[in-house]
Amino acid sequence: MRLPQARLDQVLDRFHEVEARMGSATDGAEIVRLSKEHAELKPVVDAVQGLARARAEMADLEAMTADPEMAAMAEEELQALTDRLPELEREVALLLAPRDADENASAVLEVRAGTGGDEAALFAGDLFRMYSRYASTRGWRIELDSATEGDAGGYKEIIATVTGEGVFGRLKFESGVHRVQRVPTTESQGRIHTSAATVAVLPEVEDVEIEIHDKDIRIDTFRASGSGGQHVNTTDSAVRITHLPTGIMVTSSEKSQHVNRDKAMKNLRVRLYDMQRQAKDLARSDSRKSQVGSGDRSERIRTYNYPQGRVSDHRINLTLHSLPQIMEGDIDPLLNALIAEDQAARLADLEAEFG
Repeated sequence: MRLPQARLDQVLDRFHEVEARMGSATDGAEIVRLSKEHAELKPVVDAVQGLARARAEMADLEAMTADPEMAAMAEEELQALTDRLPELEREVALLLAPRDADENASAVLEVRAGTGGDEAALFAGDLFRMYSRYASTRGWRIELDSATEGDAGGYKEIIATVTGEGVFGRLKFESGVHRVQRVPTTESQGRIHTSAATVAVLPEVEDVEIEIHDKDIRIDTFRASGSGGQHVNTTDSAVRITHLPTGIMVTSSEKSQHVNRDKAMKNLRVRLYDMQRQAKDLARSDSRKSQVGSGDRSERIRTYNYPQGRVSDHRINLTLHSLPQIMEGDIDPLLNALIAEDQAARLADLEAEFG
């Protein structure tokens, strides 16, 4: 892809402008905003400058081929650089392509049992364990927000905050319906059952991004259920917040009512922000053939087949025969394929923009 020089110059000009403004800014909020933009632009600028150096070097090498004493060496280096140039151009194009503003954000992970009764709850537990192990390998921190256990184990619902660099960018394509095919431990006849769980990955947002007016919420307190003994709440410390315009309801049931209110407000902001994202994702998917990142959470995205030891992602027609490793948290082969598909779609968008 031959990117227009005017587009590359635009990136460099903006970067230099941000650097100049950072040197003179005195307002704290502006400094934070400029620093964030500078950090986002820096890898793009580095790639653009690297591409410019490579093109300049090619011009020098082409000139050297006219010198009989230098021709052989110059032609060899020119060929190597010519082979490398498309990858450099692709790297720059990917950095310039429209990207998710929440790519580097932490995320709220929600896993809920779907159809299948007790087996669905067990599968939801297996999925949460899979994501927890993956998070551990990447050095991310998981904080449990709420959980409702299944009658036979697993979870009817479990919600956690995953904190770290690039969490949402790695996990965002996990949102959707996950289906499992296996023989339940309670099945005496050895018959394969199909059940499902739904996964939602929502970007964690800063307080300033979503404004919530007091008149738009109702806050209720209630006594949370516990596991018995000293863990049972004896006061009405659990908090439920209802957002009246949308009907969104969030709860938190830690021991401290103050902590619960803060957690519930945080989760409400996440859900309101996610509503905005889903609307944008839907509009974007209407103009794309790719199903990756469409934002449709009712879509069945993946099947885990235990008898055959395989996992199939239906959006990109990918099947891997490594189910045990995947369930232990080795999900990078799936995530990398999904991200590559999304990158290809974004590059297609860029090519369409440049004609």
